[in-house]
Amino acid sequence: MPHAPNTFVHLHNHTEYSLLDGASRIHALVETAAKLEMPALAITDHGVMYGAIHFYKACKEANIKPIIGCEVYVAPRSRLLREGRVDRDPNHLTLLAANQEGYLNLMKLCTVGQMEGMYYKPRIDKEILAEHSRGLIALSGCLQGEAASRITEGDIDGARESVAAYRDIFGQDRFLLEVQRHGIDRQEAVNVALIGFGKEFGLRLCATNDLHYVHRDDSEAHDVLLCLQTGARFNDPNRWRFSSQENYLKTAEEMRAAFSDLPDALTSTLDVAAQVDLKLKLGATLLPPFDVPDGMKPDQYLRKLVLEGITWRYGEPTTAVIERAENELSVISQTGYASYFLIVWDFYNFARKQGIVVGPGRGSAAGSLVSYCLGITNLDPIQHGLIFERFLNIDRVSMPDIDCDFSVEGREKVIRYVSEKYGSDRVAQIITFTTMASKAAIRDVGRVLEVPLRDTDRLAKLVPVWQGRSKTLDDTIKEVAEFREAYESNEEQKRLIDVARTLEGVSRNVSTHAAGVVIAPEPLVHYTPLQFGPGREAVVTQYDMKAVGDIGLLKIDFLGLQNLDIISTCLRLLKEHRGLVIDIDQLPFDDAKTYALLSIGDTHGVFQLEGAGMRRMLMDMRPQSFGDVSAAVALFRPGPMVNIPAFIARKQ
Repeated sequence: MPHAPNTFVHLHNHTEYSLLDGASRIHALVETAAKLEMPALAITDHGVMYGAIHFYKACKEANIKPIIGCEVYVAPRSRLLREGRVDRDPNHLTLLAANQEGYLNLMKLCTVGQMEGMYYKPRIDKEILAEHSRGLIALSGCLQGEAASRITEGDIDGARESVAAYRDIFGQDRFLLEVQRHGIDRQEAVNVALIGFGKEFGLRLCATNDLHYVHRDDSEAHDVLLCLQTGARFNDPNRWRFSSQENYLKTAEEMRAAFSDLPDALTSTLDVAAQVDLKLKLGATLLPPFDVPDGMKPDQYLRKLVLEGITWRYGEPTTAVIERAENELSVISQTGYASYFLIVWDFYNFARKQGIVVGPGRGSAAGSLVSYCLGITNLDPIQHGLIFERFLNIDRVSMPDIDCDFSVEGREKVIRYVSEKYGSDRVAQIITFTTMASKAAIRDVGRVLEVPLRDTDRLAKLVPVWQGRSKTLDDTIKEVAEFREAYESNEEQKRLIDVARTLEGVSRNVSTHAAGVVIAPEPLVHYTPLQFGPGREAVVTQYDMKAVGDIGLLKIDFLGLQNLDIISTCLRLLKEHRGLVIDIDQLPFDDAKTYALLSIGDTHGVFQLEGAGMRRMLMDMRPQSFGDVSAAVALFRPGPMVNIPAFIARKQ
């Protein structure tokens, strides 16, 4: 379809991060905008900024100017009041960050809405808005905007007061009157009144399309998503639904046709995009400062601790140990990560002093002699032939990653220590999103469309699982003949699968990452909006693990392992009932009886070695050294598993 680029910019768009309300996947949205040669694009999810960093990066890759925004909820009275219906129905307001100051203010407002104003929805109010309005451009909102709502109710004077109030907060050049046309009758009455207010107050009109899905034919999938949100069935005549099928990424021509009588409202979108000058700093290293003794730099203090650790670990070190330590310290200094190691050393030191059981180390961090000498890991990388460069080298562009294992009870104590040391406003857990995988999408959509359960269940079971994950529905259609036949020969099941394909991978709800914690050099709200996690027990970032890493924040996985609690309990019981004091850090690696037990598969309750498949492998392998056990764990995972028979044959 021909199109005329650079004549309109979509400034009011909901992605999948308007949970169970937006059906637009970010990459699909940006890719479509790029095909239409749109110069800029905004993200304005409901009350949150979950997708802002992913959106920003996707737009930059597509050579589209990203505009970071949010459709906030404004409490009719105060964000602090929670009294029945009067405070339950806030008004909508579209906010866009024009610059860095506006971006910081937007993060603050989204945080306040979640942590202070939450009442059914995350609400702010005009008081806090006035305090944090600098650098923000505001649009008056959809039909749920304050002015539009009052116009619909016949309260023209109230609408006028609302327009005047927002003009005073943002100024004449940063507050625009938002006009929309989706074929809804009351929109025209609202638009007529807003046109009048524009002339009266000298305010610009701005045309938006309140996008909730990418293509017009995605409207049914979006409708199903609304049903999932409300628990309704698709054919329920009384359910909540959108009034039209117009909330998609329209072309500039389509918008020009819809607003042929208001060309200035289209031009305003280009003017707003031109006003935006926001450049986010991604890929930085934002390490919190670590207090070192007077007169020392972090590199010097780290070297001192490592030299002390070498004596602790080796007594009289060999030349190989000294050279390895010097090489690692040099790389750490060149990459600027000395403070990172000191931060991790510090909370491991706290854990050991508190008697908290810690893991011996795993992953690539176990290849670091510096980590071993600091007590962060407890395996000698030289003895076990582990490689430091796999963990950190001068070409690495992201921070090293140390997975920190603690007992479940001890984990909470360590996180609390870190929070107290660096400041509770600088430490938070990380949000994560549950997405609709292919099998779940089929079952959810089938339930909403009231497809017979036996058919829905059969289709879901036909989706193959590969390496622990369900394959995509597109792959399933290609690879599974029975599934493809159902898709091609049965209209009801084709409809189900097509809707499920649109919703597959869409974010459904939020939870707290099982391990991830961030520590920032300044209050976290300077880098990411915040909110309470489920149950309001912990503060979490609104940016997920990937986005937090893109910003450059220090993220550490604090894992709570029940296995360590079991070990701790066993050690305590042995001491209490048998008088045995066992130091698990001093257990020998060459105990013949241990390998005899492993070789007969007697590993019930042994972490990572207890599964039926793993036990069979151990019995076939008959391990005789710790290296054999390492090989078994490395092999027994998707991909390398195909090499197990060959490995065992060669070993024997």
